[in-house]
Amino acid sequence: MDLKNFFQSKAFKWLIGAVGALIVCLLVLQLGMFIGFRKANFSYRWGENYHRAFGGPREGFLPDFAGKDFIGGHGAAGTIAKIEGDTLIVQSKEQAEKIVKIATSTLIQMGRTEIAPTELKMDESVVVIGSPQDDGSINAKIIRVFNPNDLPPPPPPGPARFKFWR
Repeated sequence: MDLKNFFQSKAFKWLIGAVGALIVCLLVLQLGMFIGFRKANFSYRWGENYHRAFGGPREGFLPDFAGKDFIGGHGAAGTIAKIEGDTLIVQSKEQAEKIVKIATSTLIQMGRTEIAPTELKMDESVVVIGSPQDDGSINAKIIRVFNPNDLPPPPPPGPARFKFWR
């Protein structure tokens, strides 16, 4: 059998098609592995910094089913412990410190009044809502500053205050 006839035969065309399909399958597999590795790497790094970002409970999750060990996601609540330029360190009641980064688009309000980042003071009570970052910090979207002189709203009426029958 000469080479010219072999290259024009159906067997050679099938062989080329099979090799091409195998190459395409391997490329798709490699792309899937690359994407999966990137997603797993991000998830791992985010999980390693979870407690730094959100100040998780010291005893671990769910030791107390009364609801005292659940933590707030994507934010921070507490007092301002330190101010360094556009970065705040917010200390929670549990003494967990969270790093909060302020952007130019961050909305900062005291009551209904919008204030500038330079008006923030140490020991003010704040609630921060933002997005977590890989390094454990929080990019603030909204910061609410609470006036310590304001009284909290009264609690809602309990079941004993309702009259279900007359």
